[in-house]
Amino acid sequence: MSEKLVQLKEILGEVSDLGSAGSILSWDQQVNMPPAGAEARGQQLATLGKIAQEKFTSDEVGSLLEDLKKEYTDPKTDEGALIRVTARTYEKAKSVPAEFIAEQAIAATKGVEAWVEAKSKSDFSIFRPHLEKNVELVKKYVSFFPPADHPYDTLLDDYEPGMKTAEVREIFGNLRPKQVALIKAISESKQVKSEFLNKSYNEKKVWDFGEAIITKFGYDFNRGRQDKAPHPFETTFNVNDVRITNRYEKNAPLATLFSAMHECGHALYELGSNPAYERTPLAGGTSLAVHESQSRMWENLVGRSLPFWEHFYPELKKTFPTQLDGVSLKSFYRAINKVEPSFIRVNADEATYNLHIMLRLEIEIGLVDGSMEVKDLPEIWNAKMRDYLGVTPPNDSQGVLQDIHWSYGSIGYFSTYALGNIVSAQLWEQINKEIKDLDEQIRKGQFGELREWLRAKIHVHSHKYDPQDIVKKVTGSTIDSAAYVRYLTKKYSEVYGL
Repeated sequence: MSEKLVQLKEILGEVSDLGSAGSILSWDQQVNMPPAGAEARGQQLATLGKIAQEKFTSDEVGSLLEDLKKEYTDPKTDEGALIRVTARTYEKAKSVPAEFIAEQAIAATKGVEAWVEAKSKSDFSIFRPHLEKNVELVKKYVSFFPPADHPYDTLLDDYEPGMKTAEVREIFGNLRPKQVALIKAISESKQVKSEFLNKSYNEKKVWDFGEAIITKFGYDFNRGRQDKAPHPFETTFNVNDVRITNRYEKNAPLATLFSAMHECGHALYELGSNPAYERTPLAGGTSLAVHESQSRMWENLVGRSLPFWEHFYPELKKTFPTQLDGVSLKSFYRAINKVEPSFIRVNADEATYNLHIMLRLEIEIGLVDGSMEVKDLPEIWNAKMRDYLGVTPPNDSQGVLQDIHWSYGSIGYFSTYALGNIVSAQLWEQINKEIKDLDEQIRKGQFGELREWLRAKIHVHSHKYDPQDIVKKVTGSTIDSAAYVRYLTKKYSEVYGL
């Protein structure tokens, strides 16, 4: 390793450490911090963000990168990939003033606290000025970069490197009519009974059952933990400290199980990251879509499958004998896969979930290009819910305030959820070609071979490859919705007898 690469990695390690410290403060804000601590926490995060930005965008880093680009020219090597990814991130970061990073961190902290209050009171007016500030800052952020085909491209690139708004719109445009047709066919079929899912379930028992499931998946509680937060999430401080959060909802108690599986999927990706990439920009997942493919796979393709519940349902019924009295395995399986347009994205069934994402994408694009204003969002949201899903949220809490992302200025993010669904199905088809008895293994509660396949094909590469490249490397195709449509059609034809 050259002396200049050693110097670069030392600086990148310090930047990474500052980022991890900020992540710990953000995790604590949602898990432990009293509400009154918000203002000070915002200042702390702003200071860390500013120092990290200044350190990373220094002339020293720029000079080292220029020299190292000439020395490590093979992008297939770890060193070549590190220089490529770091240089791309550096060029973007160099365009953004450190003062702006600090301003955004303060706005985000205030925004999160306002969102929590607004959601609890179902009052959008509490959150509105903070969202207006975040949108203003997002537009300012876009202005730091050369004009793109669409201003939203600049934001999307932060989460999905190299992907364009036009590409996402094309993928969604191809997918939407097929999903709408499937939902229509389902709505004309005999409906599924699911009342028993909404009975009263003991919170601790549900929580413990979820932890038992993710332990079998391979989540290592020596390298992670699960805590309560208003919105489930996964966060990584280093390869040996990967945490998840979850929540319990009285009106959807078993949703806690699927949230645990979902966040575990994210965590397994991070836990399987190549330790050699620690404290560098190569650490962690390659993009949010690929990351989401892991969480949706464990939650849905594994966790909502019949073989999975053939293994776990007897134990679940033993744990909740009153609630599940007289409920057969088949009835339970159909209930957890019931298709029903709903208000809440995170609890949406697989057939309608992507429509929630498409709705948010349209709103985000509208906010960024100026065709929509924050003050009108509750009405816009409700109108689009009627258009996409045929339902109208009864209040702001179940409508425009349901997601946390906009509170901390994360705009450009939502499309990656639907892209993750698409990638999960592409990977699943490939996995089943290579692991012939996968259903039987799942039926026995054995997840090791699946986990290790994902680790070897996806996780260990971390951020060495761009998203389209890793998907093509594993499946032979770039991101394409055909496999997802096949998966949904097959599954729901069986569940609803189409």
